Amino acid sequence: MRPFILRRTKGEDLEELHARTEIQLAAEPSPEERALYDSTRAALLRKIAAASEGAGGGSGGSASGGEGEDRRFLVLAALTHPRQLACHPRILHPESELTSSKMEVFLETLDELREGRHRALVFSQFVRFLALVREALEARGVPYQYLDGSTPAADRDRAVDAFQRGEGDVFLISLKAGGTGLNLTAADYVLHLDPWWNPAVEDQATDRAHRIGQTRPVTVYRIVATGTIEEKILALHAETRGLVAGVLEGTDQAAKLSTEELIDLIRGGG
Repeated sequence: MRPFILRRTKGEDLEELHARTEIQLAAEPSPEERALYDSTRAALLRKIAAASEGAGGGSGGSASGGEGEDRRFLVLAALTHPRQLACHPRILHPESELTSSKMEVFLETLDELREGRHRALVFSQFVRFLALVREALEARGVPYQYLDGSTPAADRDRAVDAFQRGEGDVFLISLKAGGTGLNLTAADYVLHLDPWWNPAVEDQATDRAHRIGQTRPVTVYRIVATGTIEEKILALHAETRGLVAGVLEGTDQAAKLSTEELIDLIRGGG
């Protein structure tokens, strides 16, 4: 069908839509955060190596199909831990007293936005991180709306309508729950607290604000923990955008990487 399909971008069809600006904000982990991150990463690599030796797979090349799938599943599960620690130590260790450099950058940014009378959508793929953000907002007395995948449809609609009416400076949304079907043009800023493998998913979330009905330019902030797996994921974003530049939709980049490439993401940190 390719010869008969003409792809038109949103910018071409919606000439009245204001520009979208994307900015990356760096969050430098504290020495304590870095030590926890590195020790966790090393423990995960030891666990993967032990599982590979136990299966007789070594590098994975001689393992049977089932063993290879088990090893890949183990690696994919292990990838979650460094990604969570890059956000906040308390996601993995609820009793930890360590602070989060990413949370500090987020709160400082939010203070600036509120001073400028801006309103923001805030996305994270980790509901437990959003719970910590809610805790911080409530401690500061910041009004907000919230939804994730467990929010009932009626409550979801009420939260959207309330935000559009001006109730709340911030709308906290889980990435998967907020990717489609929401009109939130009352916000002119979008903050992504952690990167997802496929940049198209983040773009869909951003489009909750950057869409028909938006009367202001939209600014997108991505807060990235330096020297962590998040920087590697963003490097994959650049490759993915190039691959899908001429097609209609993207795919999950993590599913395309080999098991060894996934291990390298853990091994290399940033």
